[in-house]
Amino acid sequence: MNLPILVLIVYCCVALTLARPDEEKYTTKYDNIDIDEILKSDRLFNHYYKCLIDKGACTPDGRELKRILPDALSTECRKCNDKQRANADKVIRFIIDKKPEEWKALQAKYDPQRVYYNKYKDEALKRGIKL
Repeated sequence: MNLPILVLIVYCCVALTLARPDEEKYTTKYDNIDIDEILKSDRLFNHYYKCLIDKGACTPDGRELKRILPDALSTECRKCNDKQRANADKVIRFIIDKKPEEWKALQAKYDPQRVYYNKYKDEALKRGIKL
């Protein structure tokens, strides 16, 4: 089974690598969004998903996620805070288990050359993420 792109996000966002204190961090403006509510609602989940794959409108927080995703993938989420890493882990595990077709589409968009797949696959296995 191919490792979907959001698994890669988990590796980036839950990586133990932390940013240096003087390094820029991602905004905390959206850290209190109720992730569980989004994952429980097909309507809300699909809205974010369509934003990420350029098939729908984006909310401000969806635009921010879409903007930082390439950077987070390439830098092992060094600019993420602990809450962002925890939320990313929750989202990734949900999508892997419940939305495998969405994983494939996200991987095709954000990692067509499988660069991040190869970079993070071992870490995924260590974290118990089923591939």
